Amino acid sequence: MTNAPITQAMVLAAGLGTRLRPITDTMPKPLVPVAGKPMIDYGLDALADVGVTHAVVNVHHFADRMEAHLAAYPRLEITVSDERAQLMNSGGGLKQGLSLLIPGFVFVMNADLFWIGEKTGEPTNLDRLAGFFDPQRMDMALLCVPLERTTGHNGKKDFQLSSDGRLSRYIEGGDNPVVYAGAIVMHTSLLHDAPDDAFNLNIYFDRAIKNDRLFGHVMDGEWITVGTPEALPEAEAVIARHKAGT
Repeated sequence: MTNAPITQAMVLAAGLGTRLRPITDTMPKPLVPVAGKPMIDYGLDALADVGVTHAVVNVHHFADRMEAHLAAYPRLEITVSDERAQLMNSGGGLKQGLSLLIPGFVFVMNADLFWIGEKTGEPTNLDRLAGFFDPQRMDMALLCVPLERTTGHNGKKDFQLSSDGRLSRYIEGGDNPVVYAGAIVMHTSLLHDAPDDAFNLNIYFDRAIKNDRLFGHVMDGEWITVGTPEALPEAEAVIARHKAGT
C-alpha cells in the first residue's frame, strides 16, 4: 500500500557478535560465511531482488573489512554509516543511517538474519511486506515467522499476532506467537523525534503497540539466525536440505 516501489534500505550490521566468538575474534559477524556465502549477502540479495537500489549499512567491528566487502558488492549502491567511534544500538544506528537516505519509505533489515525457501514465481517476502504496509494505519510492518520455522533461534517468542495483523508483546499462553524475522517497512520520518545517542529500537516497537500501530506479516520459507558457533552447522544443514529439495 506504499504505491511506489521501495528502492532504499537500511541494514543494521554494526554489532560485535560476541556470542559468535571465537569466529568473530577474526572477522565481523556479517561476513561469517554460511554455506559459502557471507551472512550479510543473503539480506543484500533479498533487497536487490525486490528492487532496492540504494542501501545504508552501519559498521563498527572490523569496519575496514566491512567497508571493503560492501564496496565490492555488485548489486546495490551502498553508503556506509560509520559507527567506529561509538556503537549506537539498534535505534540510534537506524536513526543515523536513515539520515543518509532520501525521506520516504524504507526497508530495515538485520545483517545476521535471513530466510530461504520462498516460493518460486511468487512475490518475495519483502514484496509481500511492502504490499501489506499501510502507512495510514501502521507505524511499522514487521516480517514475522512461527517458531517452528526457525533455525538457530533461542526459542523466545517475541510477539503475538492478532487476526487483523496487529502485534503485541507475547504473554505466556497467548495465541498465535511469532518471532520477529528482522525486516521492517516504515517511513524515515518515524524516528525524527528520536534521540541522537544510542537507544534500542524496542522503544518504538512498544510505542507503536501502545497506539495500535505495530503490525506483522508472516513470511514464507525457513528463517535462519546464526548467533553462536553451534548454530552455524545447523544453518548449513537446513540450507543443504533445502537445495536438495528435501
